[in-house]
Amino acid sequence: MREARGLGPEAAAAQLGWSRSKVSRIETGRTRASTSDVAAICDLYGAGSSDRATLIQLAKEVRKRGWWTAYADVFTGSYVGLEDEASRICEWQVQLVPGLLQTEDYARVVIGAGRPEPHDPEDIQRRVMARMARRTLLSRPDAPELLAVVDEGVIRRPIGGHELMRDQLGALLIAARRPNVTIRVLPYSVGVHAGLEGAFTVLSFAEDVDPDVAYVEGTAGDVYVESTEQVERYKVAFGRIYDAALPPEESLGLIADTKEHLFS
Repeated sequence: MREARGLGPEAAAAQLGWSRSKVSRIETGRTRASTSDVAAICDLYGAGSSDRATLIQLAKEVRKRGWWTAYADVFTGSYVGLEDEASRICEWQVQLVPGLLQTEDYARVVIGAGRPEPHDPEDIQRRVMARMARRTLLSRPDAPELLAVVDEGVIRRPIGGHELMRDQLGALLIAARRPNVTIRVLPYSVGVHAGLEGAFTVLSFAEDVDPDVAYVEGTAGDVYVESTEQVERYKVAFGRIYDAALPPEESLGLIADTKEHLFS
């Protein structure tokens, strides 16, 4: 229908107010379109009333929904859906332990610090539970490969106090035992490096069905980078950060040493 309308995926995405990746994933059947998504597409493509009604009904009858739809009030963007279907996640973090590797107590402190005063305990708890649900991604049979590089400051900053950080660092050591998880630490001694502009994540997908996506989270809003040239820049930057970081065994040694000495 899109092609018959003479629209490319990027042009369609722009008119729908979506990402190019969302259009691609709906067309390839890797993302389940909501009824409102289908209605918007049909309106843009000028679908006949019969086709429109049929497609909207099909959207209503989809049996399986992504687990994150139960947390629609928490996950307002499309990142979690992309993360859930990625085959590889390359993440560089400057300030915090990656969300997929956070303990419940660590996540609670971090989420609470970012919420406006006064805190709503129920809202914070719901967000914590949503983050814990995300963590199960790494233990699935089809779990993605996670390559996580964190700045040395991430493992030394006493988020929530010494006892909490001991537990968090212990959780990192346990997570690193998974064959699909690699954790590296970029030491202070590196000095200038390719990640000075801030944290980012690159998501890659199996079978080259979908293009890679770079994601940058910020207080002013989330940014999805999808152009091939820009994504390649993030991939190159991550490769340089990854290579500059300590090897996995040395990284885990530093984490263990920090756990036992700095937070004892």
